Parts: sequence; C-alpha cells; structure tokens
Amino acid sequence: MTRYVRTSRYQARRVARLGNIDAQRLLIRKHADSGPSIPAWRRNGNRDGHSGWREKLLEGSATALGSVLVLGLVGYSYHRYYKSLVLRKMENAFAAGYSTLELAALGRQLTQDSSNGITACFEVTRPQQEFIDSIVNGSVQGYYHLLTGEKGTGKTSMLLKAMRKIEGEGVVMLEAHPDLEIFRLRLGKALNYEFHEDYIGSLFSFRGPRDTTPLLDIERAFNKMEKIALKRREKFGRPLVLVINRAHLFGDDDDGRHLLEAIQQRAEMWAASNLVTVVLNSNEFWIGERLMPEATRLRVLPIHDIPKGPTITALRDFRNRSFGEDVSEHTLEWIYAKIGGRFRFLSQVAKAPDMDEACRVIYEKEKKWFLSQCWIFGGDIDDDAESQQEFCAAAIVLAKALVDEEATKREQNHLQDDHALPSISLHKARQIMTRADLIQHHDRINIFTIDSNSMVQADSVVMQNVFRGLCAEDGFEEHLDATLERLDELEDLRRTRVLALKDVDGNKGYQVIVKKRGQIEESMQMSFKAIPPEEEGS
Repeated sequence: MTRYVRTSRYQARRVARLGNIDAQRLLIRKHADSGPSIPAWRRNGNRDGHSGWREKLLEGSATALGSVLVLGLVGYSYHRYYKSLVLRKMENAFAAGYSTLELAALGRQLTQDSSNGITACFEVTRPQQEFIDSIVNGSVQGYYHLLTGEKGTGKTSMLLKAMRKIEGEGVVMLEAHPDLEIFRLRLGKALNYEFHEDYIGSLFSFRGPRDTTPLLDIERAFNKMEKIALKRREKFGRPLVLVINRAHLFGDDDDGRHLLEAIQQRAEMWAASNLVTVVLNSNEFWIGERLMPEATRLRVLPIHDIPKGPTITALRDFRNRSFGEDVSEHTLEWIYAKIGGRFRFLSQVAKAPDMDEACRVIYEKEKKWFLSQCWIFGGDIDDDAESQQEFCAAAIVLAKALVDEEATKREQNHLQDDHALPSISLHKARQIMTRADLIQHHDRINIFTIDSNSMVQADSVVMQNVFRGLCAEDGFEEHLDATLERLDELEDLRRTRVLALKDVDGNKGYQVIVKKRGQIEESMQMSFKAIPPEEEGS
C-alpha cells in the first residue's frame, strides 16, 4: 500500500512538471507571435535573414547621397553667385564717381598757402590737352598710348583734368610699382577686384584659384576686365580706359619686363578690338625702348616744357589775378630764362611772394642735387670709389659737352630760341661717356633726359643753367682733367699684375718664355739675373 502511494505521488509530480513545460512552451509561442524582442530571422526562418541590413544600407546610402547632392548644389550656387558678384563689383569700378574721381579730386585739391593765403590753381592751356581728352573720353580708338616727358611737365595733371571732365566714367587709374605684389593690390583696388581672397568656396570643398603668382593674378584681373569691356561696349559704344601712371617705376629686371610684356600684349589685343585703351605715363626713356620692338598700335605722345608765349601770358594773368601785380615783360622773360617752361617750377614761382627769390631757391636746389649725385673728387680718388667716380665723371663730361654744344650752336645761330636746350644724339652721348649703360641711370635721377627721338639733353632749363655755371667756374677744367687722369691710373693699376722674383742672388736667375698665339705664332725669351751692386767710389 505504501509502495502504491509513493508511485502515485511520483506520477503526479511528473505530470505536473510536464504541464509546466507545456505551459512555458505555449507562453514562448505567444511572445514569438506578438512581441518585438524576437529577431525577424527567427520568426521567418533563414530564407530572408539578410533583408534587414540591406534596408539599413540602402537608407544610409540614400541619406549620404542626399547630403552630397545638397552640399554640391549649394556650393555650385554660391560659385555662380560669386562669379556674378565679381563682375558686378568690377563694373561699378568703371561707373562715374568711383576711385578715379576721388583720385582726380585728391590730385587737384587746393591747399591754402600759409604764407600768402593763395588758394587759386596755376593752370596753363596745353596743346596736348585736347588730344588727351579724346583719349580719355573714348573718342580715339584702336591705339594704346605712351605719354613721355620729363618729371613735372604736367602729364598726370592733364590726365586728371580729362578724367574730371567725364567724372571718371569708364576710366581707372593706378600707380605702378616695382614689387609685383604691391602692383597686384593696386590693380585690384582700382578694378574693385579681390582676387578671390574673399572666396569661401573651400567650405564646399572647392579650392580657390588664389594659390598662384602675382603675374597670374594680374592676368586673371585682365580676363575679368575683358568681360566688362565687352558688356560696356555694347551698351555705350566706347572702350574702357586703363591708365598706369609712372610706368617707369616698374623694375628693370625679369619681373618688370615680364609684367610690361603682359600689359603690352593685352594692350595690342584690346586696341585691335576697341575694348580697352591702355595709357602708360612714364618719365624715362627705357619704357619706350622696351615697348618699341613689339609695338604695332602704339602712339607715343611727348610732353615737354611749355613754350615761352603761353607761359608768360599765364604767369602775368595769375600774378594780376592773385596779387594784383602787373609784371613787366622783361621780368617775365628773365624768369623764363631761369626756370624755363617746367610746370612744377612755374607753379612754385607763380605762387611765391618774391619770384626772383623763388627762382634762386629752385636753382640752388637743383645745383645741390646735381653735386650730391655726380660731383667728382679730382686727383685724390680712393680705390674703393672708382666705380662711383666713373659714374660721376661720365655725367660731368656729358654736361660739359652739352655746354660746348650750346656755345657752338649759338655762335652759328642754329638755336632758333634763346631758351632752347642743346641736345646730343643718344649714340653720340654714349660715345662721349665711353659707357652705354650709364645714361639710363642719369635719366632715372633726373640729371639728363632722353626724348622719344633718342636725343639727350639736360633734364630742365634749370639743370642746363647749373651745367653752364659749373663749367664757368675757375679751375673746373683742371679739376676734371685730374679726375680723369686718376681714373686712368686706377684702371691701369687694376689691369696690372705684379710679378715678384726671389732668390736671384749671385749667379741665380730666371728664364721666361712667352708665346703669342695667333695667325703667326711668335715666342719671346726673357732672362732675369741679379746685378751685383757697384762698389763705392767706382
């Protein structure tokens, strides 16, 4: 009985255990049908077990592609907007009232003289003004121009006056500089062009074109200006005008020559298509010398001193209007003989209370400048100063040659005007100097000048008066001769080699054979032997 009871209890516990297992299986099956915790690949089997990561990959790829497309669209839109903005800004540079008008206002600004309160501007009507006006307003087309002349003849003043008449519309002006980076910045300021320095396309992974040389930046600026010129020619029917002032400041080196060549190539092309008229303003001869070999559409406009008649008339009218003074004809002719028709000198003298004293001050200033740059030392020249004194002696010799030329022509009555400056051809001046490179340096420091016809003369009437006064001083000829003799001695010493012979006492000596090779070979034999000193009393 007891055994039966135990068996029944065991079977009951077994049945209960089996019931719990079935209940758990049923609960798991219900969770599998309704709950998200069971993976899909367990519910659906292994047939489509990889469909989940494919959906995620597709979703991620679509998101990345959409982001790239949006970024590219925004970047492209900004790039197109920036290019149109650059053209609009550059077009505003040629509108009336931009920097050219401000530059003209600064150039013609009247400053009151504290000594006499003169605020009027001394002006002389120049015969070249009408032609310069036609260049600036676009009437003259198909050429590019080079304005040459000495310092202070009024080239820039006439350009500014012509620009003021049209309020600077269609004209930009900038100053030259030997450093290409500085010239690039000046060109960008004149054209209102930033050279992509304000470009933020790198945010959209677009590399800007700024990482380059200044010359390439200048070329890009010219490309942009061509587009503006095409647009304005269709609208206004006249070319743009680009004025480069003081072009002689370009370096006379590889960089300067490359820049000048690039400007000339553009000027030739623009002149042929009537897009842009380039105007170069230079005080020195070498700019024209560089441009001439490749020039086909270049016009050279020389601007020199004002003739005697207009100068005397303008000076008399100005003194009468500003000072109420009636200057005699004799005084005006004396002033013209002292300073000539140089505009910058006339402006100083016209506004001075004492014109005679002003002429004397100008003469002394020019004389000190010439002596500080080109005076000679005579026979006491040190070896280290040989090259500098060669430069100075060449200037003095040429100055004396100009004075002699003036005296010769005056004796032969070849000078039509008493105040005309004597001149010597460039090749003859180089022959007088015995150097071909020095005259350009003298031109740079405003001692001599070379005109467009390759004629050399004094830089001004005042400088010619300085030459004449120095050559008339006592002892000038002897001082110059002593300097030239000393330079010859230094040159001989520089070309001489000293040969020292040692150990030639007694019967010792040297035997030297010198062979000269040419069309006929020659040989020369020399013997060196010591000579005993003579006995005393013999």
